[in-house]
Amino acid sequence: MLNALYRYAIRENLVLPAGYVKKAIRAYVSLGADGRFLGVIPGDADKVPCPDIGSMANSGEKCNVLAEKRSILFPGDEKQRDQYAAKRAYFQAALSEAAREEPRLTVCLKAMGDETVFAAVSAELDRMKVDKSNVLTFLVDGQSVLEMPKVLNWWGTFRRQFQPSGAKSLCLITGNPAVPMTTVPPISGLSVVGGHARGDALICFDKDAFCSYGLRQAANAPVSEDAYAGVKAALDALLSEAPVLAGMKFVHWYDKPLPAQEDQMMLLLGAGIADEEDDSGRIEPPAANAAQIRLAADELVRSVESGKPAHELPNLYYILLLSGVNGRVMVRAYQQGNYQELARALQQWERDLALTNSMGTGLMKPAKLRARLIRLMPKQNTDRNIFDRMSRELSGLIPAIVNAILTGASLPDAVASRALAYLRSQMLDAQEEETRRTPDPWAVQWLKAWLCRRERKRDQKEESAVEYNPNHPEPAYHCGALVAVYGAIQSLAMPEVNASLIDRYYASASQTPALVIGQLSRLSNYHVSKLEGLRTYFVDLRDEVASAIGDTVPTVLTPEQQAYFALGYYQMGARLNRDYLERKAAAAAKAAQKNTASSKEEQ
Repeated sequence: MLNALYRYAIRENLVLPAGYVKKAIRAYVSLGADGRFLGVIPGDADKVPCPDIGSMANSGEKCNVLAEKRSILFPGDEKQRDQYAAKRAYFQAALSEAAREEPRLTVCLKAMGDETVFAAVSAELDRMKVDKSNVLTFLVDGQSVLEMPKVLNWWGTFRRQFQPSGAKSLCLITGNPAVPMTTVPPISGLSVVGGHARGDALICFDKDAFCSYGLRQAANAPVSEDAYAGVKAALDALLSEAPVLAGMKFVHWYDKPLPAQEDQMMLLLGAGIADEEDDSGRIEPPAANAAQIRLAADELVRSVESGKPAHELPNLYYILLLSGVNGRVMVRAYQQGNYQELARALQQWERDLALTNSMGTGLMKPAKLRARLIRLMPKQNTDRNIFDRMSRELSGLIPAIVNAILTGASLPDAVASRALAYLRSQMLDAQEEETRRTPDPWAVQWLKAWLCRRERKRDQKEESAVEYNPNHPEPAYHCGALVAVYGAIQSLAMPEVNASLIDRYYASASQTPALVIGQLSRLSNYHVSKLEGLRTYFVDLRDEVASAIGDTVPTVLTPEQQAYFALGYYQMGARLNRDYLERKAAAAAKAAQKNTASSKEEQ
């Protein structure tokens, strides 16, 4: 893992010279060559390389030089002055030493010690709302002290006191002999997933339990300064762009460059798809951009299969799921594998998810993985922090789901049990007038994917289809379809009913159909008698589905059979909606034709 990150940093030219870290400079204190205070200039959005002494700056009396927090350089009150007096003195001492190489730095020292200049700088920083944790540095006669050649030469000499000394060991990252670092700089970018604002330690040995073979601290995992700088640069860059997935950062990269629009991993995560809610309260992802991404990815997959890639393809992919815990980087999962196998696995994942939409007019729209994951948690109508809840409830399940998707393995059984629980809760929710009789499509997609992978594992000849399959071999599937037909019949016969039979019987029918379907059948005979023009259509459909169940209605359904029940119910509902739209379109066309004929007769 560490070597792969190091190689990525080298390839992307992310590695800074040893002793430097990129930081965001919030403001530059501008001074003239004669020491006059010229003002405070806002920093750029881009981070710049700054001298850094690593973790030693976080405690004790030391701090970084040339660029540091406002609380150290120009504290806003007396409390900060007293709290950071030792660090400020250290900064001034280092600045004084650097001034021997570059005399222009003496004006910076004078500015820090002149109360008049100090007050003017502080007032300007307050006006610009520069926080105490923001990093500042100096401009002298228009040039940043971070770019002065003599200052950079001085830092190269000054930093030697912080370099490790002693016996050499083989570097864990490169395999080359080197003096191991005693402490390593923290990794940035995990603050949104439990990490510390100042960074988290990737390698640390502050407990006896972390030591072995009589080795102390860093000797347990020796890494050279240059090699670790590459690892840190790679992680900092990757984490800045990594999406959050259930309280973890999803970090991934390849051994060769790959255009963003052809990134298979971003296709999985739903790049270009925004989470939006429709009028029913369900999150519906728009098709904009997603189709373009899918086309580009499909073209890339085809090039993999044909052996004639349009450009050089990666051989390997790498995935890290990271979070922060108590100031340390927590590696939740690490995986690497063959890119061609990844492409095939993700293509299979799309086929497993393929499902008709609830109206039966086409396939479901693409969706972000984290939006799908919502359907694996108990349904709550008032949930303002749903993704925070996801990080608590699904953090242990998500690595297994991601691994199954990327390798084509079976999904965990918890996926089915959670999706079924979500559906039962949703179907009983009386507040959702329009959606309570239609199972949530994304929850059904989870069930379909789970079933498809179990069917392949059993070498079953026919996998679950996109639409309703009248020849499906599982009786529970047709039980669900039959309940959907009963519900549609009652809905047409008694449109004003307060509580439909689906509201009352779906949960029990999906678990013990033999105890419910007989009663639904008797009610159906009563409801069918109220239908007029559609009586034959529904009677024939009801009898067709009932005969597909077979001689015996299952008594108690296993979780797998419950999944088939939900899938059959959903797909039959889509078929009923499609037939309704077709009848409506045919009636409209007939009416239009009749109006046209009447107009011609009048003429």
